[in-house]
Amino acid sequence: MGKFGEGQSELCGLDTIERLRKGVLEGKSLDELLLNEGISEQQFHNSLSEHNSYMKVDLDSVQIDPKFISRFPARILLERKILPIQSNGDSFAVVSNPFELAGIDELRVLTGIDLEIALAPKAEISRFIKENLGLGADTIESMFNEAKESGLVFLRNEDEDDVDLAEAAEGASIIRFVNQILTEAIEMRATDVHIEPFEDEIRVRYRIDGVLQAAIIPAEVKQFQPAIVSRLKILSHLDIAEKRVPQDGRIKIILSGREVDVRVSIIPMLHGEAVVLRLLDRSSVLLGPENIGMGKRDLTVFREIVKRPHGIILVTGPTGSGKTTTLYAALSHINDVDRKIVTIEDPIEYQLHGINQIQVSNKRGLTFARGLRSVLRHDPDVILVGEIRDLETAEIAVQASLTGHLVFSTLHTNDAPGALTRLVDMGVEPYLVASSLEAVMAQRLIRLICPNCKAQLPQKDINALRARYKEMIPEKLYYGSGCKQCSGSGYMGRTGIFELMIVSEDVRTLLLQNATPRDIRKMAMGQGMRSLRQDAIRYLNEGITSFEEILRVTKDELLVISNEDEE
Repeated sequence: MGKFGEGQSELCGLDTIERLRKGVLEGKSLDELLLNEGISEQQFHNSLSEHNSYMKVDLDSVQIDPKFISRFPARILLERKILPIQSNGDSFAVVSNPFELAGIDELRVLTGIDLEIALAPKAEISRFIKENLGLGADTIESMFNEAKESGLVFLRNEDEDDVDLAEAAEGASIIRFVNQILTEAIEMRATDVHIEPFEDEIRVRYRIDGVLQAAIIPAEVKQFQPAIVSRLKILSHLDIAEKRVPQDGRIKIILSGREVDVRVSIIPMLHGEAVVLRLLDRSSVLLGPENIGMGKRDLTVFREIVKRPHGIILVTGPTGSGKTTTLYAALSHINDVDRKIVTIEDPIEYQLHGINQIQVSNKRGLTFARGLRSVLRHDPDVILVGEIRDLETAEIAVQASLTGHLVFSTLHTNDAPGALTRLVDMGVEPYLVASSLEAVMAQRLIRLICPNCKAQLPQKDINALRARYKEMIPEKLYYGSGCKQCSGSGYMGRTGIFELMIVSEDVRTLLLQNATPRDIRKMAMGQGMRSLRQDAIRYLNEGITSFEEILRVTKDELLVISNEDEE
């Protein structure tokens, strides 16, 4: 049966247990009764184990069989918080409240399986049911029942025109299932939700701390895919009849007082329409430069740079590397009554008090370039352009910086030196880039070890790493072994690593000489710039991230270094 708990705290008397039993039979909540008696759930279970010979189950040590659980109605398991398990040939109903026998009796009648009672904490039971039954298990069961009762039949993708998708999308269970996807995503701190159709299944994945994690979804849900997509289209005001071209929309939701803006992207795939939801938490606390993870040297320099009267300051990195958060942190640092700050964004991720923000709308012809040109007539001191995507935007940004404006923007390059040559490649004259650019900062987000399962790496593994990477490896290394709080990933939360390059006179000279990004990098490193990998090492020395994570995030930099070694 695995490990069972032992009496670790004071036991309750038989009279107390009897009062609790009578209270439950009278319809009172066991949680409230325990609170009134001043008894913890652990004490209650220890007492029942002592006096009634009930077994206490450590669910983490028990091998859960999903096939066995699937024999029981999901609705009853979730409503009654019952986890059926098998061990050594016996069948058990793991509960937190053994006084509520109605659910167990119902399961016995429906399945014909005789279930003995075992005890475990309610929170653990709920977690294991969810992990083994999948997302919205009770809702999925209702979806099948509703479809059966209404005679609704979902056909293959090529026959979807024969189905009333509007009516199907408004079904109570479909609405509830979509709500559960969004709710779980927000609760799990996901930044994106991917709903992907395949031939025989539909897959739901959440991007948490930059890494995709799959949700457990029964393959049978595939037949409800058109209704699920249609529900999301209705919420985001899209055309549910259009299934052959990409569509983009937005949903605004509030959960537990948090306002979340959901960007919806729908693209037709081979086996149906795929959906990606980008979650933007508008209620997130806006951070200052000192709170985004910069080292002391970079923070001091960055604070001074953003106070310059004119020029361009670029933040570079791939999508999802925290560039917008860094720009907002910079604006919050210089936001005062003496400066007029205007932003042109797509989308506006945070609403900044005292700052004029413009939302790009390509449908209405309001592009970055057109918006930037118009903003210059509003006498701004500081301008934030969400992204420099084309030559027109780049040229206007350069002209704005040369006429006395401080311009912030982002660019998609792997490192800071590459931003200079990228602007030249776009078509901006090198002398204009050299004259206007003040600083470039590349950044990434690195995962932090989960504090609940943090463990020290064995010394033999540390020695093996030190033999290869030498002084990069500190005396002690840590990793996350994986626990329920971090969903087994070993990581929880992220912070930034940075590569801040000041465009000095020497760097400007190299640019005018058509130097390569590698030459510019060598010059900048000689003047104090630290690479992304070097910046990440400080977290390794503090024991809050793993060396494996550093290699994952900076692997493109390691390839560059490897090529240099070959030369």
